[in-house]
Amino acid sequence: MTGESIQLPTDVGIVNVGLPLFAAAVAAQGHPAVQVDWRIPAAGDLHAVAALRRLSGPMTAQIDAANAEVVRRLDTGAPMLVDVRPAREVIPALAERVLLHPGPPVSLDLVCDPLRRSMRATLLAERWAGTVAEADALLGSGEVTLRPAHDVGAVVPMASVIGPRTPVWVVTLDVGGEVLTAFAPVGQGSGEVAWFGRETPAAVQRLRFLRETAAPVLSAAVAGSGPVDVLSLAAQAVAMGDDVHVRTQAATNLFLRHLLPELMSSGHPRAGDVGRYLSANHLLFLTLAMASARTLTCWADQVAGSSVVTTMARNGTTYGVRLSGHEHWFLADAPMVGRALYHPGRGAADGAPDIGDSALLELIGLGGAAAAGSPAVGQLVGGLDEAAALTNELERVCVARSTRFTLPTYGGRGTPLGVDVRKVVELGITPKVTTGILHVGDGSGQIGAGVAEAPIECFRDALFDLDARLSL
Repeated sequence: MTGESIQLPTDVGIVNVGLPLFAAAVAAQGHPAVQVDWRIPAAGDLHAVAALRRLSGPMTAQIDAANAEVVRRLDTGAPMLVDVRPAREVIPALAERVLLHPGPPVSLDLVCDPLRRSMRATLLAERWAGTVAEADALLGSGEVTLRPAHDVGAVVPMASVIGPRTPVWVVTLDVGGEVLTAFAPVGQGSGEVAWFGRETPAAVQRLRFLRETAAPVLSAAVAGSGPVDVLSLAAQAVAMGDDVHVRTQAATNLFLRHLLPELMSSGHPRAGDVGRYLSANHLLFLTLAMASARTLTCWADQVAGSSVVTTMARNGTTYGVRLSGHEHWFLADAPMVGRALYHPGRGAADGAPDIGDSALLELIGLGGAAAAGSPAVGQLVGGLDEAAALTNELERVCVARSTRFTLPTYGGRGTPLGVDVRKVVELGITPKVTTGILHVGDGSGQIGAGVAEAPIECFRDALFDLDARLSL
């Protein structure tokens, strides 16, 4: 009313959009302040914004329907471990003088140092060469063919290499009469091992031990136990604090307990040595989980027109992603691993770029997706709040939550599932992967662990390709 004085509130709170400095100043004075995490869509890239407008406008219903089917497959498939076999017996494409490596395709001249060392160790274990120098010369001769493991339905962790005699987990997924099969090498364990980029006699001996001793014992144990529901064990392990990526102790223990009766009845003359290897291998379940995840992504890849990412892989040189229903790789430089904890005497200058196929675990609801429920991940990244931030951030670019993997210590929430390339590019948030760090060049193996952030460039290229295929 005219002439009436205006009474201003004595206690105010704010909602701030923009620089966090303003919200921080108000909060410092003891008043409520909410900071809205608003970002310019696609960092202001007009071409990306135009693509997002089409893919999140006229094409939304079509893409969302495809995404729902992809998520259903990732969330409900039940991969089963059925055997352990030499790779050449179950992967027809793996002829003599072929090596399967992690990540996208890479030529020998661009192979990073840890991966080249692992290749040489594999050549020695295959007895194609007698010395490291002979192995290197054989690689350089062109007589050895390099292929991405993904090309043949396989996956490998860190700097692992699959040769013809490498023992692999054989995991199948029955999808209504069609059986999909995926493979991953039996884990080498810790210490002087080739998957950490070592080519020492001990590393080569570990590879031969797996081929000649551990594989027959494990194969007989799996045959005796019958098919193993791998992700059922993984779900139990997540409830016990595993993220089933950097920490797989619970999953490994559950798996070994399942096989224990068969392992105890083994008549193999070196069963005791196998038992010692298994008891010391706290990451044994990692590659088994990876093979299981690969069967799910193989099934999801049959769905066309989806914006969900079904491949994230690194070879130590490049980082590659692929979308459901599309075999093309979209590439960027492999990132360095950040937020790192290094072994004493090591630092950032010693680390090699990110490497391995294990990032596909983040795509099925494990790894960083389950970080909020893992105290071990919290120790790695600076506390449980930081671990929860990894999960929460990934959820912002996913289309659903898992019904298989739930976090009892985090309100029973399902882990984020179905990374949507549209959301990644719009928000500028790429998946974060908890991973180990290998030495860049001296062959000393693992020197730490940290968090690798996927480069945005490959996701942006994948978005443009999806736009071209569906909209233009």
